[in-house]
Amino acid sequence: MFRAQLLTPAILYPETGQTKPCSTNIDKIMAMSSVSTGQKLGIVARVAGRVISQRARRARSFGAITHAARATASHFGRVLGQLWLEVTGFVFLFLAAIGILAFIREYAKYQSGHATSGRVILALCFTALFGWFGVSSFWRVWKKS
Repeated sequence: MFRAQLLTPAILYPETGQTKPCSTNIDKIMAMSSVSTGQKLGIVARVAGRVISQRARRARSFGAITHAARATASHFGRVLGQLWLEVTGFVFLFLAAIGILAFIREYAKYQSGHATSGRVILALCFTALFGWFGVSSFWRVWKKS
């Protein structure tokens, strides 16, 4: 018990002018003596990381770098989103062009009596659907910019 009292900080009581060891600090020290060195190093690293991050947040240069990174990321995100819409619009319009060729081929077969009207309607619906997807994709790009 005497050893624990020497290690703990004492509290000065102004009324009496005497010092008295703080019992909560004694409990903490006794609890820390049973903790392994690795755990103690982990605690020290966490506390140091927290202090460093708090001081870095207050620094003007850290704030400027963070602001610049956010602005750059948002700009690149916007550009990549527009590029995605343009690429998908092109793919859909390309598929619609293939649908037009299929429609022409099926209509010619239908005129000669070798195909049913269902295949012609299917090719027409395919062409209209993918054409709409392509046009609406480019329309969304135009609307965003």
